[in-house]
Amino acid sequence: MNKEILRIALPNIISNITVPIMGIVGTMIAGHLGDSVATIGALAIGVSVFNFIYWNCSFIRMGTSGLTAQAFGAENHREYSLMLWRSLIVALGVGIIAFSLQYPIGEFSLWFMDTGSAESQSMIADYFYTRIWAVPAGIMLFAFNGWFTGMQNAIVPMAVAILVNVIHIGFSYLFSIVGDMGLQGIALASVVAQWTGVVVIVAFIWAKYRKQIVKVAFREVMDMGAMKRFFAINGDIMIRTFCLVAVYTFFTKASADTGNDTILAVNAILLQLFTLFSYMNDGFAYAAEALTGRFIGARDSQSLRRCIKLCLVWCFAVSFVFIGVYVGWWRDIFTFIASPEQGDSAILLSVAEQYIGWIIAIPLAAAMPFVMDGIMVGATRSRIMRNSMIWSSVCFFAILYGLGWLIGNNALWLAFTMYMFLRGVFQYFMSDRLRDIYREAER
Repeated sequence: MNKEILRIALPNIISNITVPIMGIVGTMIAGHLGDSVATIGALAIGVSVFNFIYWNCSFIRMGTSGLTAQAFGAENHREYSLMLWRSLIVALGVGIIAFSLQYPIGEFSLWFMDTGSAESQSMIADYFYTRIWAVPAGIMLFAFNGWFTGMQNAIVPMAVAILVNVIHIGFSYLFSIVGDMGLQGIALASVVAQWTGVVVIVAFIWAKYRKQIVKVAFREVMDMGAMKRFFAINGDIMIRTFCLVAVYTFFTKASADTGNDTILAVNAILLQLFTLFSYMNDGFAYAAEALTGRFIGARDSQSLRRCIKLCLVWCFAVSFVFIGVYVGWWRDIFTFIASPEQGDSAILLSVAEQYIGWIIAIPLAAAMPFVMDGIMVGATRSRIMRNSMIWSSVCFFAILYGLGWLIGNNALWLAFTMYMFLRGVFQYFMSDRLRDIYREAER
């Protein structure tokens, strides 16, 4: 079972790691374009707009993954063939809607993220209205990744993620530096990279899976009962994702509201330390959702129990490793992440010492929710995910605004730590201590 878990987890961890690498390289390229500070700032804002769009479309990957995994476990070739087409139709529809609404989305983003600099606003606009052409492809990749995860194949999404990032980096340099297109060149590189990813993954499905995918009629794909279930699951995940985005948005807002640029920078860097941990445990969450769905579909409760137990063990093991790393080397990691634009490293380190205890504690608090998310996705228990996220978010805001006046920035970190911890606890008890999940595999 450990081999099965690692077979899915490790490729996803590698895929996750490519994200910050691409971000670092993109920042380096932007730093060589004219006014580096203004360009890097404009790139950061532009990227954040698309992160918001993509985060709110992640429901397509999750909804597709659980249903596909259950069909795979049941060896229902027709159903996982239908899931491929349904997810792609939904993804393409959402992508086309987002593309069609590019002007209101773009103008609102420029207004909301107003930097006060005409030059910066112009760069952000150029970046946005160029990269928007990549959105349909990016959302379709969510559908493909969800389908492959459900099919227990983590290698293809990893390979495509690496390919997309390599193409993005290469063409960013070619368009921005050689072609003198500036920030717009980085956006255009994203368009080329993501559409290339779609072409490659379609070619792979045709080469590898065309014999497994059965022919289905369009009316089967658009079956109202099946589509209703698909959208019900995805609707719950959308609400869950909205709460997630709200918490992270207000984390940044609360940091900015302190009126202290040093605390804002420190919080941002410390949150990146947590992100390093999340990249690892997210891999095991992917393994949990793929295998949970598979064993439920196969009605194999014994394997399901063992899988869930081992996924939890792996996540707690990773948590303790990161606690050890943070205790021993947090200063070195912090200094590496911090950029000269964020202020004097010595001052930042001195302030960070006041809050580093939270970063050491969070891996333990956050071990369970990652796996529980994966289990609920695989079991298609999206309502539990939704409700647990709502209540956890309520607790986050209650602690933040209830104690902020008393303990300052510590209230923000306490709120975030409890938010992560309660997500796992709520899901555990809302599923009747996972008995509801086990019963599903016994039917």
